Amino acid sequence: MDGTARHSWEVTAPLWLWGSNESWHFLTVPEETSDEIADLAEGRSGGFGSVRVEVTCGGTTWLTSLFPSKEQAAYILPMKAAVRRAEGLAAGEPATVRITAVHL
Repeated sequence: MDGTARHSWEVTAPLWLWGSNESWHFLTVPEETSDEIADLAEGRSGGFGSVRVEVTCGGTTWLTSLFPSKEQAAYILPMKAAVRRAEGLAAGEPATVRITAVHL
């Protein structure tokens, strides 16, 4: 182990569609958790204010990024089609995910 602290959060929130494009599904990270992540990521975020994370939903784990959303006033998490299929998730349904910050 490299001694780097790992920050993780478990959240449950409904999936939603981006605009009218039914292929883009997102989960909004609750405001309190988003604020915590933003504090940790200050000065370390990537393009567009993104934060690299590892996400686990059910039996599926993948690397992705959280993106800040002014409209949601929180970070949003893209939910890949392969994950939604594997875990039986659909828009409007709640999903529970474990988010682990990478390199924070």
